[in-house]
Amino acid sequence: MKYSEMNAEQLAAEKKSVESLYEELKSKGLKLTMARGVPAPEQLDLSINMLLHCLDGDCRSKSGADCRSYGVLDGIPEAKELFTDMLGVEPSEVIVGGNSSLQMMYDTIIRAMQLGVLGSEKPWSKYDSVKFICPAPGYDRHFAMCQALGIDMITVEYKNGDLDIDEVERLAASDETVKGIWCVPMYSNPTGITYSDETVRRLAKLKPAAKDFRIFWDNAYCVHHLSDDRDSLLNIIDECKKAGNPDMVFEFASTSKISFPGGGISVICASKENIDFIKKQMAFQTIGFDKLNQLRHVKFFKNYEGIEKHMRAHAAIIKPKFDLVEYMLEKELQPRGIGEWTHPKGGYFISFNAPEGCAKRVVALAKDAGVILTDAGATYPYGKDPHDSNIRIAPTFPSIDELRQAMELFCVCVRLAALEVRV
Repeated sequence: MKYSEMNAEQLAAEKKSVESLYEELKSKGLKLTMARGVPAPEQLDLSINMLLHCLDGDCRSKSGADCRSYGVLDGIPEAKELFTDMLGVEPSEVIVGGNSSLQMMYDTIIRAMQLGVLGSEKPWSKYDSVKFICPAPGYDRHFAMCQALGIDMITVEYKNGDLDIDEVERLAASDETVKGIWCVPMYSNPTGITYSDETVRRLAKLKPAAKDFRIFWDNAYCVHHLSDDRDSLLNIIDECKKAGNPDMVFEFASTSKISFPGGGISVICASKENIDFIKKQMAFQTIGFDKLNQLRHVKFFKNYEGIEKHMRAHAAIIKPKFDLVEYMLEKELQPRGIGEWTHPKGGYFISFNAPEGCAKRVVALAKDAGVILTDAGATYPYGKDPHDSNIRIAPTFPSIDELRQAMELFCVCVRLAALEVRV
């Protein structure tokens, strides 16, 4: 029976029953975490041969560069080719970096703040304020980065399963201190949605008041499909060229959830003019990134087809976990009419919306019973979910048995929190 259809007596009886069930689960002493999108050990094992005999003493790039030494600021040609095939860009539009795309994003913003970007009249820090458009629910580390650097964030909530592009267009055109927008365009963190073709085209055609406005296109999950039933995403760099805005986008990606989160390779893609400008700035920052690791990745994957094959092996491990989460939500919560959740075809998260005003309570109840979830509010700028509703579920790291226990407790916590506001 749906909670909304119960009378006061039925709700009180249900609350007493769920409280008893919660105490029973709490007594089990669980110690599980689903706070972050971390690959399981079985996923990391898929790439272990990369660390064993992948190089076998061959440390030279096909360009002749000795990858053990200095130089090659923008990455060896083979590593560039790996990403050009994956992202649909040209080698001249790529810089291959170290293990973290997040670091590349941070460095890019720091350079913009201190030195400006191509076409800037002055560094961003010289304006009275700098603002970013932040689609939400979104990636908490994007928001934390802005907050740490004093960049004001403007929340734009998703609308009908897509970016609210009308609001984005209005905000970008209305204020020259709006310098950028964060986008996780495919299997977005945490909603799992993929931007529609129309949205990508309209982003590419933006007419921002700031001449140095940039789209920060964090394409983190571009090959992270759960099955052959997959989403597709338009190429933002191509669309920006067609729209006459070739310099407006910075695209980022990495192999963090393909090979090793702590030992992958990352990339920034942009127009050749942007890349040349960035390389001049970067020349004072580093002589070159870890070319041995770049070469190791190339020799292991060989080409984009190798990456696709590898990602099917990842999907075989994590899809059953996504299926289990959806099964538990549908079994325990749907009949009671509490909560809504996304049904992603890829990525690392399921976005759950508890009844309004209940998210913090759900997370606290789960923590007290031994299951750590992402903090309620983390998916919004400044950690403030105006609805106190969104919870990011990250199912990849626990084993199936652990995940089953965690989701059993999670559903009980949602039920109890929903009953507490009704009784």
